[in-house]
Amino acid sequence: MAFRLTSPAFADGVRIPTRHTCEGDDASPLLVWEGVPEGTRAFALICSDPDAPVGTWYHWAVFDIPATMCRLDEDFPTDGRVGDIRQAVTDFRRTGYGGPCPPRGHGVHHYRFRLMAVDVERLAVAASPDCRDVEAEAGRHLLAECTLTGLYSRD
Repeated sequence: MAFRLTSPAFADGVRIPTRHTCEGDDASPLLVWEGVPEGTRAFALICSDPDAPVGTWYHWAVFDIPATMCRLDEDFPTDGRVGDIRQAVTDFRRTGYGGPCPPRGHGVHHYRFRLMAVDVERLAVAASPDCRDVEAEAGRHLLAECTLTGLYSRD
């Protein structure tokens, strides 16, 4: 079975429901994965928007997710630490999920949820890392990755 990330909230390449955006409840979607690669010790999840006018905008980074987990619940807490799971500071300058919120009239943006299986239980990052730090460190320990892309616009 291939390593795969899905959500019951939206399919790959489909519009993200308003509930999961700045125009709704700004609640993170339920995310589920399967086909975990052998040797996985933890996961890191990055959500970014490569279509932002200022360059890639980071909406979320969750890391040190135990290898025994296969989902992140909807409306995941925004605390910097949830049990052993940590969250990075986003480009909104806070921890936790920040939903799609593209500029009005800027067209459709692609929100990439990237799940990375890593070969370490804990990423060696600062106490309050930003999403780019998490992405870079996870990349150094990457075993495999899968992506779910949702679309959103505010026209």
